Amino acid sequence: MIKIGTGCDVVLGGQWGDEGKAKMIDFLAGSYDVIVRFQGGANAGHTVVVDGNKYVFHLIPSGILYPGKTCVLGNGVVIDLKELLAEMRMLEAKGVSLDGRLLVSRSAFTVMPFHIALDKARDRKKKIGTTGRGIGPAYIDKIARMGVRLCDFEDPAQLRLRLEEALAEKQALFRHYFDPSDDCRCDIDAIIAEQMPLFEQIRPYLAHTPYRLNEAIASGKKVLLEGAQGAGLDIDFGSYPYVTSSNTTSGGAVTGSGIGATRIRDVIGVFKAYITRVGGGPLPTTLAGEAEEELRRRGGEYGATTGRPRTCGWFDGVQALHAVMVSGMTRVALTKIDVLDAYDTVRLCTEYRIDGKLTREFPATLRELEKAEPVWRDFPGWKTATAGMTDWKQLPDAARRYLDFVQEYLDCPIGWLSTGPERLHTLTPP
Repeated sequence: MIKIGTGCDVVLGGQWGDEGKAKMIDFLAGSYDVIVRFQGGANAGHTVVVDGNKYVFHLIPSGILYPGKTCVLGNGVVIDLKELLAEMRMLEAKGVSLDGRLLVSRSAFTVMPFHIALDKARDRKKKIGTTGRGIGPAYIDKIARMGVRLCDFEDPAQLRLRLEEALAEKQALFRHYFDPSDDCRCDIDAIIAEQMPLFEQIRPYLAHTPYRLNEAIASGKKVLLEGAQGAGLDIDFGSYPYVTSSNTTSGGAVTGSGIGATRIRDVIGVFKAYITRVGGGPLPTTLAGEAEEELRRRGGEYGATTGRPRTCGWFDGVQALHAVMVSGMTRVALTKIDVLDAYDTVRLCTEYRIDGKLTREFPATLRELEKAEPVWRDFPGWKTATAGMTDWKQLPDAARRYLDFVQEYLDCPIGWLSTGPERLHTLTPP
């Protein structure tokens, strides 16, 4: 087992999502007692393969696959009740018990049917490339102080009041700004009739989770905080406006769980050995034409939630340095190294050239990021199959030289290397 100190650690994505976080969380979760999802919603797809069985998670932490572990949906998650119940039923059908093992924050905000309709209408008007799962509009309502929390369902009068407040604005938006023919799902009685039975099935799992989590830490239990998406999609530090609606960096772990920053020990950033993104927004190291399609095919780069093909490129060191800095990462997990096995040359971007000037600072504006030209460092390929390797000493010398450069460049040690989708396809350095 991996040696983990008492307290709380964070695992989050270092790029634009899809880095293989679920596989690494699944691998690490065996050494923890409690696994917590702290932000995002059903827009994130986390894929885990255990003993040849594939599981796709959207809300529940993948640590649920370990018997005896407690999994928590924190207050920072926005929850679509229908999606959560579907995931619960999927796990139960596969023989995974949830009783006493799943806790859902009473303070978590909900994704309502009108949020989904609004999300799709907004993306038609201004194409961002959202998943259409209603996540952004749910977070908007949270910040605008008109969101509906799970605890509101406990008081039918309060629930109706919250819905009336939220729907008055939505009806005006659809009437005067979006296409009035869009289905805005704004009938209060219909919403209550649909959502209340769903809530009643979730009610037994509700808890005041900040207290339960801090009690767990105080009693000596080990807690792992799990992020969704990646640093490049952070609402504050990502490639705005092509970002998600929550803080995907380590600050979000604190506000989305109720665990104070002084309790956090390690921040583990997950990166692919190359880079991808889905949806709108620039990717400076994008490959061109057939080269991109080859990397997409080798890596199976299609969205777990949407099935959309991901934009693919070489590892972006500038973006990675930014992610390490803003999250205070202490260790890195590098995934999909085996996807690069067949390449004669492996490239890594060490700087951007923007308007003729070299920089290692990730741009604050989309305009600058769109103009960024990567400056490359080329490495000889290892031309040896690493897929399925479980011993660091088996790695070819050329692969080790690439990995040595990555951790030296990031000034952050590589703690884990993934060589395939299975839990055991993971290497740790000697």
